[in-house]
Amino acid sequence: MYITKNKSKDIDVLKGSCGGDGEEELPSSSKTKNVYLPIETFWLPPSAEATVDKLKGGGLGSKLLHPLGLRRLSRGSLKRAMEEKYDPKDEEAVDKLREMLFLDGQLPTKFNDYHTLLRFLRMRDFDTTAAKDMFLKFIKWREDFRTDAISKGFKFEEKEEVKKWYPHGFHGVDKYGRPIYIERLGMVDLNKLLQVTTLERFVKYHVYEQEKTLSIRYPSCSIEAKKHIASTTTILDVGGAGVSNFSKPARYLFTEIQKIDSNYYPEVLGNNFVPELREIIDPSNLPSFLGGNCCCPEYGGCLSSDRGPWNNPAILAMVQVLSSADETYDNEKESSLASQDTRLDYRKIQALEGALAETKKKIEALETAIEDTKLILKDLTRHIEDLRT
Repeated sequence: MYITKNKSKDIDVLKGSCGGDGEEELPSSSKTKNVYLPIETFWLPPSAEATVDKLKGGGLGSKLLHPLGLRRLSRGSLKRAMEEKYDPKDEEAVDKLREMLFLDGQLPTKFNDYHTLLRFLRMRDFDTTAAKDMFLKFIKWREDFRTDAISKGFKFEEKEEVKKWYPHGFHGVDKYGRPIYIERLGMVDLNKLLQVTTLERFVKYHVYEQEKTLSIRYPSCSIEAKKHIASTTTILDVGGAGVSNFSKPARYLFTEIQKIDSNYYPEVLGNNFVPELREIIDPSNLPSFLGGNCCCPEYGGCLSSDRGPWNNPAILAMVQVLSSADETYDNEKESSLASQDTRLDYRKIQALEGALAETKKKIEALETAIEDTKLILKDLTRHIEDLRT
């Protein structure tokens, strides 16, 4: 994440082409503490041979990742096709966490993917127990907050008005293919913002956008970049920020958003590992107010454009097809598991019925033997009486 201030002396001049004299310097980034490399770093193209080897070996965790073997890969799932080779230490930790959640019956199909589990592990410094606890709180929060309903049906009609008083938005991708998200915190006017929306609605809108990033922006960027994209380059422009920008309501809003992002969307707004914006973002994808060449006048400004591969009709159609395929697969998997359970129950019933029939035959045989024994005893009693007479 970059936190920028205007008029930095640390950056070379990068002339813009959209208004102004083009002589402002590119804002610098604060050097945040780097803990882990971006998730995309360890991605390698999948191979069928590697998948076969993986399925033949490995523990319970690796089998849970591909419960139906290679059938899914043959259908072209983007999500799983790009989840075949990882950093070995990370993969071991993910398998362990997956196994723990599965054995406790706490692993929803929707979130049983490598990168989701890895995010929670990284946020808890690979403490598996702590990551599991964080994951379970995430699932509970989604139920309580009704996140699925928000992602499907939430309408934020005041979006354009909101952007006037809280400038923010997605704009293109960086050189690694990750979506770029920008907030101009120094231009936030909370009083006017609260005249067009409420804090509660803004938080719901933020969650809606996060869900869209997970379900549409990342897959679209992955298709265009031809590799798995699972994090965002975020720029927080605090140029011009003052005390008025951080009033009590503003602090509540920023704190609530930070809490949601940290606890429930870990690393979606990820850190980067290069010193300057210009090293990872092409000027054509950088707004002029940050020293780039873009203005998006046709959209009324870069932060209103939502520019990116997720707006390419061809890519969006592929994402929708893949999403439908994933949904079908998940339903098939659940149906398959249900069918397996049904078949298992049927076999148990058949086995019990067979055992019952065998027991019944034995009882009938015993009853026959008892009757024969009674007849023999009766004949023996009569014979004894005849001997006495």
